[in-house]
Amino acid sequence: MVADRDEDPRRAVPRTDAVLAEPRLAEAAARLGRATVKNAVRVAQDRARDGALDPSSVVGVVVAALPATAGTLAPVINATGVLLHTNLGRAPLSAAAVEAVVAAAGPTDVELDLVTGRRARRGREALAALAAAVPDAEDVHVVNNGAAALHLAAAVLAGGREIVVSRGELVEIGDGFRIPDLLVASGARLHEVGTTNRTTMADYERAVGPDTGFVLKVHPSNFVVSGFTSTVSPEQLATLAAPVVYDIGSGLLTRHPRLPHEPDATTALRGGVDLVTASGDKLLGGPQAGLLLGRRAIVDRLRRHPLARALRVDKLTLAALAATVQGPDTPTGEALRVPVDELRERARTVATELAGQGVDARPVDTAGEVGGGGAPGEVLPSAGVELPAAFAERLRRGRPPVVGRLTRGACLLDLLAVAAHDDRHLVTAVLAARTP
Repeated sequence: MVADRDEDPRRAVPRTDAVLAEPRLAEAAARLGRATVKNAVRVAQDRARDGALDPSSVVGVVVAALPATAGTLAPVINATGVLLHTNLGRAPLSAAAVEAVVAAAGPTDVELDLVTGRRARRGREALAALAAAVPDAEDVHVVNNGAAALHLAAAVLAGGREIVVSRGELVEIGDGFRIPDLLVASGARLHEVGTTNRTTMADYERAVGPDTGFVLKVHPSNFVVSGFTSTVSPEQLATLAAPVVYDIGSGLLTRHPRLPHEPDATTALRGGVDLVTASGDKLLGGPQAGLLLGRRAIVDRLRRHPLARALRVDKLTLAALAATVQGPDTPTGEALRVPVDELRERARTVATELAGQGVDARPVDTAGEVGGGGAPGEVLPSAGVELPAAFAERLRRGRPPVVGRLTRGACLLDLLAVAAHDDRHLVTAVLAARTP
């Protein structure tokens, strides 16, 4: 017997216009865009028509499903134990940098002198802040990432000429991109010296000649070579009859006591290097940017080259960079300063609360790392909370997503990169993930 149309449960599904008129969704449409909200409504309506959702719950389900912002990136709690996780966007910005970005979102004086009313050097305050942070640099420039900084240097200083570089430093920087390919794409030729494991000063001396654009030193920032090895220091290279460019990679401006083997810009420049290139979103703790610091004559050539315009950073990056180098300590810097005993106490607190609510959780000591192409092989003692392995996927799919790591058949939430104020969010996320 065919059911009466009035008894068809699909007729109970609320109309789209009625759902969108609900005050909570009207507010969400104004904040997120009508198309985003309407799409979420249609998904919930389809579930109700299929019998998977009570029609009276459509509005509540839509509200719960809407994103926090109109953007496409979701904030994530990094419980991997990798301080600068490339897949998670590397360094988190400080509150001061976030505030600076928001302030710069509208019209700004990025290229205007408000006193004279005339055009001014783009990002002059950010560049001045960076220069003040590294007094040994005669001049500084900023492009859109570390690879761009090295590419610009190669194009300007060695286009059509040779770059002398050790074979042991022709590294792959991630996602299939390789330093030699990046350099050759600039129009330069590579003059490789030494071997994979050993390069000597004599190798460089024999290679440098009239066709040398510069000698390149690359810090192997994502691997360690040990055993029968030898390298030449930047200070030694600075005695050669050619400019020396040092790609330090991770962006330390000065030495860090917890990372004694990681090179920094100040030491390199004091040692006689002509130009240092580095990333802004690694150990510096700032936005993605490529830093160029060194001799005024060289930096000025880089700034004036046509390629510099193609690699230019936007006002938001400049704002965040200035706040990073002259503002309070960054989340990255704070994480490196936290004593392991403090992390252990936090882990015990979190695990105890979870266990008290029926979750199989226990505090454990862990070994973290810098990651993101910084301080390879450096172990950072840490602590975290161990959960059953099934939690890993549930936490990734939660709101907010929590990304841990699977180890020894368990889900480990390492607190190294988790700010203390996020412990409460971590507990809430785990409790929400108790059931599939």
